[in-house]
Amino acid sequence: MSTQTTQQWFDTSLGQYLIEYEYRYFDQVVANIFGYNAMQIGWSQFNFLRLNRIPFQFSTEINNHPDLIAAADLLPIKSDSMDLVIMPHALEFNNNPHQILREIYRILRPEGHVVISGFNPRSLWGTRHYLKSSRNEFPWNGRFIALPRVKDWLKLLNFEMSGGRLYCYVPPFQQEKWRQRFKFMEAAGDRWWPISGGVYFLHAIKHKHGMHLIKPGWKTSLAGKKKIASATQKLNESTIDERSKKQ
Repeated sequence: MSTQTTQQWFDTSLGQYLIEYEYRYFDQVVANIFGYNAMQIGWSQFNFLRLNRIPFQFSTEINNHPDLIAAADLLPIKSDSMDLVIMPHALEFNNNPHQILREIYRILRPEGHVVISGFNPRSLWGTRHYLKSSRNEFPWNGRFIALPRVKDWLKLLNFEMSGGRLYCYVPPFQQEKWRQRFKFMEAAGDRWWPISGGVYFLHAIKHKHGMHLIKPGWKTSLAGKKKIASATQKLNESTIDERSKKQ
């Protein structure tokens, strides 16, 4: 679908329902992340960094009107320079999602944060994704990636999971009146089938490869010092003895 039609979907009742939960999670998480540089990849028409206090913020993607036009899997950004990267559904609409995560790892400084949202294929929203009638429509035309797979990719890149959440347990009805009738599923789903939310969120922290705490060999060092001290002491004692004899 064209970009205009995509924006039209966001303007629908279902699109607004989704964006409400996107804001709810991003607002909660990014508010307490600090640093100097923050970036949003994708969906730049929505400012999911609005409650973050990092001074330099910008958005990047190919479409819409971002601050920086760039492909997510080949970012023109210096390594180890970003404190926070958020990715609202950036992985599902790219042919190389694993490479995107590699780029995120590269540009994040050690202990930098990444926050990801994605559509859950193991949900009622995922069922809609597999219907033939919806395959060419946004957002069902994306490549929904299972939550365990994204976690595995992050783990392989040496990210540590810091948090996460699932939302949107109500079936993706276009009409609000039908979603209201199934609104009870929002609370019930979070309690009884928590892995079946239509949208998942992940918060991970980068850890640098090869960074280990090196402990000094105290015993070896002390043993060596004792031997040197002993030899020096013997030399001083023999010198004193010789001087005594001469006197």
